[in-house]
Amino acid sequence: MPDLYIHHRLTCTPRQWQAVAETLKSTSADRISAAGGVLYGTFRSQIGAPRDELNVITAWPEGIPASTTTATAALTEGVADVRTHTAMAMLPTLRPASIDPPRRQGNFAFRWFDTPKDHWDEFLALCEGAWPGFESSYDSQIIGMWRFLERDDGQDPDVMRRSLLLTRRPDLAMWERSKLPANEAEAEVRRKLSRRYDLCDWTTVFTTTLLTAEDKADNARWA
Repeated sequence: MPDLYIHHRLTCTPRQWQAVAETLKSTSADRISAAGGVLYGTFRSQIGAPRDELNVITAWPEGIPASTTTATAALTEGVADVRTHTAMAMLPTLRPASIDPPRRQGNFAFRWFDTPKDHWDEFLALCEGAWPGFESSYDSQIIGMWRFLERDDGQDPDVMRRSLLLTRRPDLAMWERSKLPANEAEAEVRRKLSRRYDLCDWTTVFTTTLLTAEDKADNARWA
């Protein structure tokens, strides 16, 4: 069975997002590990998401546990100041190849797509074709693109495929730089990415920083 990833969205009591994140790192990570999983990453809002919202990804080798309920309990049981929580199961597509978590701080963009099934293969091919040039031009890394196994809006997850693209850039300056091609090679990358956007029915993005980074903490007041 393939590795299972779960995207968790936690709404925290006002001004308590950092305390919640520290509890997840000090307590929940061990509980997840004991259950066979990995705390893949905890992300705080930078631009476009509420200040007191945490986005968390847990990873479960070979599909353990069998449900989002089990993963949710491992992540949030006994954690104070979590007001609401949602969890959605997803599978990796082109990346990641392993559950080794991201470790370097940076600007992490969560971009969501709804892509009709008939466009899905071309959508993935465009991603695969654009990513090498994107990474080499902008000192950036595609952490992963996952396809959701379920939806919260009643649509068939196979007919309208929702995916999550997680991209790391070194900083917000590189976010802007990556939108402005400086040469023909970069223009070709942008062409492929623009075509990808044209294939989807809906897309949105917000940016975050990595609270579980090992190289440096993010202490900026973004929101």
